[in-house]
Amino acid sequence: MSKFPEVLPKIKILFAYLQAVPTFSRDVEPLLHSSVCDCVRNKMWTAAFGVISAALAVVSGFGLMLYMGVPFVIIVANSPFLILGVGVDDMFIMISAWQNTSLMDNIKQRLSRVYSKVAVSITITTITNVLAFYTGIMTSFRSVQYFCIYTGTTLLFCYFYNITCFGAFMALDGKRERVCLRWLKKPETPDQKCSSLKRSCCFPCDSLPDEEETDVHPMNVFFRDYFGPFLTRTESKFFVVLLYILYIISSIYGCFQVQEGLDLRNLASDDSYITPYFNVEEEYFSDYGPRVMVIVTETLNYWDESLGPKLETCLSDLEDSDYVDKSLTEFWFREYVQYMENRQQDVNDKDNFMNNLPNFLTHFPLFMYDINISSSHEIISSRGFIQTVGISSSTNKKTMLSQLRSKAENCEIPLMVYNQAFIYFDQYTAILENTVRNVIVASTAMFIVSLLLIPHPLCSLWVTFAIASVIVGVTGFMAFWNVNLDSISMINLVICIGFSFDFSAHISYAFVSSSKPSVNQKTIEALYLLGYPVLQSALSTVIGVCVLSVAKAYIFRTFFKIMFLVMVFGAAHGLIFIPVFLTFF
Repeated sequence: MSKFPEVLPKIKILFAYLQAVPTFSRDVEPLLHSSVCDCVRNKMWTAAFGVISAALAVVSGFGLMLYMGVPFVIIVANSPFLILGVGVDDMFIMISAWQNTSLMDNIKQRLSRVYSKVAVSITITTITNVLAFYTGIMTSFRSVQYFCIYTGTTLLFCYFYNITCFGAFMALDGKRERVCLRWLKKPETPDQKCSSLKRSCCFPCDSLPDEEETDVHPMNVFFRDYFGPFLTRTESKFFVVLLYILYIISSIYGCFQVQEGLDLRNLASDDSYITPYFNVEEEYFSDYGPRVMVIVTETLNYWDESLGPKLETCLSDLEDSDYVDKSLTEFWFREYVQYMENRQQDVNDKDNFMNNLPNFLTHFPLFMYDINISSSHEIISSRGFIQTVGISSSTNKKTMLSQLRSKAENCEIPLMVYNQAFIYFDQYTAILENTVRNVIVASTAMFIVSLLLIPHPLCSLWVTFAIASVIVGVTGFMAFWNVNLDSISMINLVICIGFSFDFSAHISYAFVSSSKPSVNQKTIEALYLLGYPVLQSALSTVIGVCVLSVAKAYIFRTFFKIMFLVMVFGAAHGLIFIPVFLTFF
């Protein structure tokens, strides 16, 4: 702000130049006055408070969740960047509605008109966003549940602060506008300069806005006079349909190329020592998978004559898997039976079995930690190991895990198979099911909400269509950008539902609420009223998360990639596809 007086002469020179070019000056100068130079109606400080309001929502939402004891996991660290982008969306729409009111109306009338135009719209989008996130609580991944709880709750605070604190700040800014207008109307002698207070608040001081004039932003004019008419031309509609067909074909193709599961290297920072370790393991030792524990989970009489064959049958069944190398199996019971037979001891006698066990463990210390003996000299649990092979691909990992668990479940002996990597392999078996279920449930909730709150059933169908279309597009283009379907991307697909609803619902609601006689005029008016706020919403969200694009962690980069796709495709549907498709019906 200290450099602002230095900029004033340059701006005046620019206006002098524009006035030398009559045609260009006549078209552009009013727009520049309204958007840049007219500090009466400039909304810089209002927008700054909108960002502060989003930050306060993050503090409130996170504070409440932490107070309630909801765990804070690393994925939740993405949420503030998202909230910063999402939280200002309603702000843009409210400012746009405020600028379409008359400066000469009193504050109550102006604020009343703003809420009458946008309250339903932002309420719909908030409800659907929160529902989309709370739907994510249904997933079986705890990290996803916590992320959705934190973000959904924070969005509620965003809505509350927008309709209360931000509305109040707009009213205060409206009073500032009135004060500035009174100052500008005071008569001054020709040789009298503007006071410094006028200059800082109400530049340019030699011009007064029309009392009945509303503040029409240049971008609103662009959507009304240029983009809207261009989009509603027959040739443009034909091109848009062809573009959509190309988009949906590419997306569906990409959906069949998406890889499932989370690579363990992606859980650490790029400069972590874990990354080169896994790289070497993949290059030189990829034939061997994890060494899987086979755990006997209950107390058994291992000396019982009928138990040995059952254990051997279960172990052999596990070894018969295509993903197990039976020559590398280690099981203490097999070795102990051989040990007892070599010593000509009766393995079926309890006393012999238990008395010779310490000796055996002394000779074979490898099995020292594979047997859990209680104080009453009973073996309450034990374990063996099998070696998996040939599971380098996600499909093989999923099949191997399913096979071993199925064989262990069908065994007569209570067995459990486990390795620390199984927590990640579980994603291969659950991620697709969880994603599809969450998307279907959330989309259904979106449809019901839009059906109840948007006064036209056909528009509800178009909003639901937009949601499905954006999800297909984001999923398909994930494959082209080397993003796997995992718990991280599943979060973003849930987010995708809320955003795609936002973009299409605002335009659809404005379309059906329009009183214009023709569908083309309805589309132009909808774009005029909400085209620029929708564009601002998309750009602000991308800017809010763009800092994650240079992060050293896969989790944050993936968040940025999918949010970028969601914003681009969501805005494309809201500003191009849906407006054109609405004119067909």
